[in-house]
Amino acid sequence: MTKNFLRKEFFKGFKDGIPIGLGYLSVSFGFGIMAVSSGLSILWTVVISMTNLTSAGQVAGIGVISAGGSYFEMALAQLVINIRYALMSLSLSQKLDERFTLFSRLAVSFGITDEIFAVASGKSDEVSKEYMYGLISLPFVCWSTGTLLGACAGEVLPPMIKAALGIAIYGMFVAIVVPAARRSVEILFVVCVSIMISCVLKYIPLFSFISDGFSIIITTIIAAASGAFFFPVKPGKEDSP
Repeated sequence: MTKNFLRKEFFKGFKDGIPIGLGYLSVSFGFGIMAVSSGLSILWTVVISMTNLTSAGQVAGIGVISAGGSYFEMALAQLVINIRYALMSLSLSQKLDERFTLFSRLAVSFGITDEIFAVASGKSDEVSKEYMYGLISLPFVCWSTGTLLGACAGEVLPPMIKAALGIAIYGMFVAIVVPAARRSVEILFVVCVSIMISCVLKYIPLFSFISDGFSIIITTIIAAASGAFFFPVKPGKEDSP
């Protein structure tokens, strides 16, 4: 393959990653503020975003850190929350061209997020490693940059403004969940179970011994298991509701 073709593939992926990167810039700004407000330094806040491309996992991780949770809680919470990325990587591996080496697969797997997976898996033909590098590069830069800007802002903004901006990342989750829950009874059911279990663990004194980290793990497992039990995927049905 010519260098011109490989360059073209990279910029094609880069172009497809622009909308993702712009979205990550605003969301990670909220994460940066939230992390600094929880007691983390600007440096470690940015390091977290540069080594983890997972908004839900990072928010859960900050919760475990601020609550003084153990390494085991942190590891288990990240496993439960982020195991879907392993499944996405396995699925996407079927579309990779034959030039992918082990190193290329490891590099690309680091940058797999929900949005990047959706764009890459939506391609009609095989995807090259140059395309994937281009697709991942801008979202990674924007996620890290947004975190840095948010963390710096969190150091200088008044507490009232920080509190307001700190909920931006939760607003993103609401924006993702509500439309899906309105379209699907199954998703609405899982969301309601999550809310119920979370409230039970938080406000009933009997469960006060359970830390925030394990509360996230328990809520996730029970909600997911309930959805799978009451709304199993029928044989031959490929698309999720």
